[in-house]
Amino acid sequence: MRTSSGLGEPPSFVSNPFDVNRPSLTRFAWLTITAALLTMALKTAAYLITGSVGLLSDAVESLVNLVGGIMALAMLKIAERPADEDHAYGHSKAEYFSSGVEGGLILVAALGIGVAAVPRLITPKPLEAVGLGVLVSAAAAIVNLLVALLLLRVSRKHNSITLEANAHHLLTDVWTSVGVLVAIGLVAWTKWNWLDPVVALLVAANIVWTGVRIVRRSIGGLMDVSLSAEDMATVRKVLQTHEQEGIQFHALRSRQAGARKFISTHVLVPGDWTVQHGHELLDKIEADIRRALPDAVVFTHLESLDDPASWADEHFEAGEKTKTPP
Repeated sequence: MRTSSGLGEPPSFVSNPFDVNRPSLTRFAWLTITAALLTMALKTAAYLITGSVGLLSDAVESLVNLVGGIMALAMLKIAERPADEDHAYGHSKAEYFSSGVEGGLILVAALGIGVAAVPRLITPKPLEAVGLGVLVSAAAAIVNLLVALLLLRVSRKHNSITLEANAHHLLTDVWTSVGVLVAIGLVAWTKWNWLDPVVALLVAANIVWTGVRIVRRSIGGLMDVSLSAEDMATVRKVLQTHEQEGIQFHALRSRQAGARKFISTHVLVPGDWTVQHGHELLDKIEADIRRALPDAVVFTHLESLDDPASWADEHFEAGEKTKTPP
């Protein structure tokens, strides 16, 4: 997608390159909601059977999963909307709101677990009907594990941070359940009732770590953080294949919006090149980058090596020192 300093054609929204070309993912959000309802019911039953504060913390996390699933459904619906005149770059950034909210909810769940666990740590209580409670909670953990693995595979295939956040949240839930089940078993074996709230607090700490990671990634997306070092290395490798005598690149920039990767660079060519010659080169560069990164929207800007003004914006690429024009 070439740019120039002159006035161009108004954007067309019939077949917009900023639209996300992937199948609808909302059915996976519905799957998350269904799994959350099922596991929340199972874990609540397990808590009522045993009285374990660890199982209560596990049930609270399933409630957070439910809220996160509903948020994910809403944001995926928005992200799938085509670009329009008010959102010319599409709606894919909506996914970052979903993952950010889910990360925040994870932190709230951790706080709730801590509030429930501390009194039990001060005044430990014996557990009841441990065997039945363990079986019910284990069934919920298996459901979460299967759904999480599916969401993780789909999120990587379609580059969806919303489903990725859901998947990691569910995996955290699985580890929470495993920790709680181990604690209940140890309490039943050793009669050390204080182990139940201690494990609940350890689970809360693990949940905080997951929530912070998700929130940080969401903030990075909303703040237009650059693509990963791996993706940028891929782009630079493509550009290097086009470097030859008289052709240079600078002001390489990037960002990501949900499933879309945006890349821009300035291409400097000899001043005596024709516009046609230069644009043929840009077409080839853009096609090669899109071939290497299929989800990329590429902007290239043609400049003259002989014009000092072409070097004024070279500093836009972080870490690159200003050169003296030839």
